[in-house]
Amino acid sequence: MTAADPTTEAGGDASTDAASPPGPWLLYGANGYTGELVAREAVRRGLRPLLAGRSAGPVEALAAELGLETRVFPLGDPGSVRAQLAGVAAVLHCAGPFVETAKPMVRACLDTGTHYLDITGEIGVFERVLARDESARRCGAVLVPGVGFDVVPTDCTAARVAAALPDADHLELAFVAERGGSSGAGLSRGTARTMVRNLPGVGAERRDGAIVRLPLAAHGRSLELLLPSGEIQHRWVMSIPWGDVSTAFHTTGIPNIRVYTGVPPGTIRRLRRLRPLVPLAGLAPVRALLERWVERRFADQRGPGEEARREGRVTVWGRATAPSGATATSVLVTPESYAFTAASAVECVRRVLAGEVEPGAWTPARAFGPELVEALPGVEVGEVATTPPS
Repeated sequence: MTAADPTTEAGGDASTDAASPPGPWLLYGANGYTGELVAREAVRRGLRPLLAGRSAGPVEALAAELGLETRVFPLGDPGSVRAQLAGVAAVLHCAGPFVETAKPMVRACLDTGTHYLDITGEIGVFERVLARDESARRCGAVLVPGVGFDVVPTDCTAARVAAALPDADHLELAFVAERGGSSGAGLSRGTARTMVRNLPGVGAERRDGAIVRLPLAAHGRSLELLLPSGEIQHRWVMSIPWGDVSTAFHTTGIPNIRVYTGVPPGTIRRLRRLRPLVPLAGLAPVRALLERWVERRFADQRGPGEEARREGRVTVWGRATAPSGATATSVLVTPESYAFTAASAVECVRRVLAGEVEPGAWTPARAFGPELVEALPGVEVGEVATTPPS
């Protein structure tokens, strides 16, 4: 039972569920938008998670519809959380903001030897969970944060380009949503709440191995994207504090990492004008005001609708650069990010329950290999293109 090396074949195929092992696993946050998508995907694939969360009504209603069992409990009492994990082989944690909820759930999983997976995209959460590697090995638990769109496609892309250019010392990653892919208008309430809780952290990159803060929209650039279909697209992107600032370093060892997302040039200019206001977001009264706005703004908007999830696509780009100027570049295209998260998270749980990962704390690409993303439905992966030293 070993974790997949980034250069080896990932185990299993997302399209084949016959080998899915029996074993109880718990989906915490099933009452949220993403949690519900994950629950439905799990049932579609013949899996039967225990649905859990803090709100009895929504959890029990979904469980009744899907014919699943429930466990309703908050995360504030460590003893209670440990008791609720009795007999549970693995937890898929989908209840954010993870900066608040991951710590008690990870602690309970380590106390009980329960495997832990989540769908966080928060840099600080990745750093804290991955730092528990020794504790996880001692108790026999597998910890894999970020098994959704944050950060499976970008982490696998990082591993692919790093394998093609072993002496790379710089890594850039980007993702651009198209045709209904998740944008500001398509966020779930949980995602928006997480964004507010992480303010005023609006920018970060990895520099010489250390994570450093950046101002809002610190870097912008134009990308030429050669899609797996052969189509060429040009997109503007800006730097963001994406989870790969943490995870790509642990996956590849590359010390300089920057992550971008697709944003029009005019938006980049407007965001830069807001920089003087960003520190105010760290003040408790301002944050409380923003949180109330999120609750009102997203009261009737749980996340992208079925059509947006079905039609949306996201292009993911990665480039590793060596000191010589040589580069390795890869592009892949995924389904809409929330739809991708549901499929990816369920597949990662299945593989952990199947015993395909050794105890310890892993990034997705280190746990399952970079081929994980290729096994997921609807993903198109292009070849890694290399250029010689300049």
